[in-house]
Amino acid sequence: MTEPTWTYKGRMITEISDMPEGTYGFVYQITHTPTNKKYIGKKVMYFTRKVKLTKKEISEQTGPGRKPITKLVTKESDWASYYGSNKEFLTLTRTFPKEEFQKEIIELATGKKMLTYYECKYLFKHGAIENNELYYNDNILGKFYRKDFI
Repeated sequence: MTEPTWTYKGRMITEISDMPEGTYGFVYQITHTPTNKKYIGKKVMYFTRKVKLTKKEISEQTGPGRKPITKLVTKESDWASYYGSNKEFLTLTRTFPKEEFQKEIIELATGKKMLTYYECKYLFKHGAIENNELYYNDNILGKFYRKDFI
């Protein structure tokens, strides 16, 4: 059994080099094909985190001023195998075969702010938190909740 790939405008996306240059992240829609119920979310292409420098790296620093004790490390995220953060939807992805899920990229973003904007745009456009028959999403930005519409 192979891991389903993402599609973007009808093209298969299987590795990061398939993405246009400058892509920070993407907004996606995953559909459980037997029920046609969907989940909309966003995913970044790279993780950046602070890592403490080793004693050797600190001692090798030259120049005036205070020496940094951390550095930023960037690595590719788990975007290729990602299925979202909604607990109900994740349980579904573990219960049913991966072939029952269609993973589609609906918008690419070049920065963090635009990525959040596009995610909100599609969630509001499709009424994702109002329509629990069609969508698994239960909140937008942690501010608007499905329970508020019931």
